[in-house]
Amino acid sequence: MSAEDRLKDRPLRIGISTRALFDLEEEHRVFEDEGVEAYVKLQLARENDVLAKGSGYAVVERLLKLNEPDERPVVEVVVLSRNSPDLSLRAFNSIKEFGLNVKLGSFTSGRSLAPFVPAWNIDLFLSNETSDVQAAVSAGTAAARLVGLAAFEKDGSVKNEVRFAFDGDAVVFSEASDMIYKEKGLQAFLDHETENAQNPMAQGPFGKFIKKLSELREVHIVSPGVSKVRIGIVTARNAPAHERVIQTLRVWGTPADEAHFVGPNQKSPILEAMGAHIFFDDQEKHVLGASTVVPSGHVPGPHSPDEPIIPSSS
Repeated sequence: MSAEDRLKDRPLRIGISTRALFDLEEEHRVFEDEGVEAYVKLQLARENDVLAKGSGYAVVERLLKLNEPDERPVVEVVVLSRNSPDLSLRAFNSIKEFGLNVKLGSFTSGRSLAPFVPAWNIDLFLSNETSDVQAAVSAGTAAARLVGLAAFEKDGSVKNEVRFAFDGDAVVFSEASDMIYKEKGLQAFLDHETENAQNPMAQGPFGKFIKKLSELREVHIVSPGVSKVRIGIVTARNAPAHERVIQTLRVWGTPADEAHFVGPNQKSPILEAMGAHIFFDDQEKHVLGASTVVPSGHVPGPHSPDEPIIPSSS
């Protein structure tokens, strides 16, 4: 079965909360400061007001544009919301206004969304709610808490492309190499990665997702080696620890269009240069830095926010 047939049989499915798809921060502040009754009153009063785009909007819009009219979709989006069904109309009114082909959703009246992520067979879950994201990751689904209020597009951005950027260890790959550094130090880490350069790493929380994203990339090849779906790795590894990344992707059959081994340097300038539309990292400091130039998702991991992970060799 071809990649296209597999995707038409089982589309890449994105689950996204209403707060990640749209800018509902003002409404959320009312909920936190004044309670449920004030929040409901505000939402009903604004039911016909179109919502502003949120941090997850741009990547959702670009993914949906990969579907061909009048053909079975290769990408589907499911809205997952803790709002009540009664308050779902504003989200769907805004979806209709923006012309997004989103028809599926679950509205739980405050109940956790976590059980509905596997129920919908979600491949990637994007939310602002930490507990739902953590539960989804624990259940084996790629998930991230989005940081950054507004969606934005850079001038000159290629309109028919969607560009994903990922950190490596503890995101695409397992955290096993991180643990060697943490427990035994830098030299032990470098020795281990050099000795195991030809041995592929185990997959991390985004391992299954990047493999399915690679199928979407394959379906949308427009010329040799060029796809509408672009995949980039942006990692704090550098040589000699870089080789194992490339060998792992090769064994997995998931080619990266770009790989950036940044060492101790900031990731945000690289992400801005590559024109990424979304970025995922397990370290909060990298997510916060990147969110100034690209909507960014924090992937729950085993590390504290200030802990140095996967160091570079100087």
